[in-house]
Amino acid sequence: MSAARKKTAILISGRGSNMTALIAAAADPAFPAEIVLVLSNRPGAPGLERAAAAGLATATVDHKAYPDREAFERDMDARLTGAGAELVCLAGFMRVLTPWFIGRWTGRLINIHPSLMPAFRGLHTHERAIAEGVKIHGCTVHHVVPDVDAGPIIAQAAVPVLSEDTPETLGARVLEAEHRVYPLALALTASGRAVLEGGRVITLGTTASSALISPNSGV
Repeated sequence: MSAARKKTAILISGRGSNMTALIAAAADPAFPAEIVLVLSNRPGAPGLERAAAAGLATATVDHKAYPDREAFERDMDARLTGAGAELVCLAGFMRVLTPWFIGRWTGRLINIHPSLMPAFRGLHTHERAIAEGVKIHGCTVHHVVPDVDAGPIIAQAAVPVLSEDTPETLGARVLEAEHRVYPLALALTASGRAVLEGGRVITLGTTASSALISPNSGV
C-alpha cells in the first residue's frame, strides 16, 4: 500500500503561476503531495479563481482587516490547520511572515526565490544579476526561516544569462525554471527524500542532480 500523500496548502497573493504548476503536478495520483487549500491574503486574487476551477478549496484572509501581523497570521494558521495541512508552499505570497508563524511551521514551510541563493537575496534579482555580469542565474526552493530569502536549500534550477538579456527576458526564463523546480522540491519534501538536518537539506535515495535543474546544454 502506498504512503499517504502529504496534505499541502498553497499561499498566494496574486495570479499564482507557481501555484498552477504545483496543482498540475499534484493532479497525478502518484505525486506525493495533495493540495487541500489555496489561501490568499488579497481578496479577488486571480489565483483563487484558477484554484477553484481546478476543484480545490480556497480561502481569503485579508491582512488589511487585522490590527497587526500576528492577529492576521493566527487566523491564517487556523485556516491551514483546519484544512489538515501538513506542508505549506509560498507561491508569490507577498507578506513577510513573523517568527511566530515561521516557528509554528518550521520544516514544513517552503518558498521559491528567483535567484541561486545565497546570491541576490531580496528584490530585483534579474536586474542585479545582469548588472553583476553573472553567466548563470536561476531560482531556489528553500525552507523558510526568520531571515528573508535565506534558509536551507531544497532544490535549485539554473538558466544561462545571455548577452542580449533584459530583466524581462531573463525573468521569463527563470519563471519557466521555477515551474519545473518547485514541483520537484515539493515532491522531494513530501516523500521524505529531502530531510532537514542540522540546518541543511540532505537528499536521500537519489542522486544530487535530482535537486538541480541545469541550463539547457544546447543554449
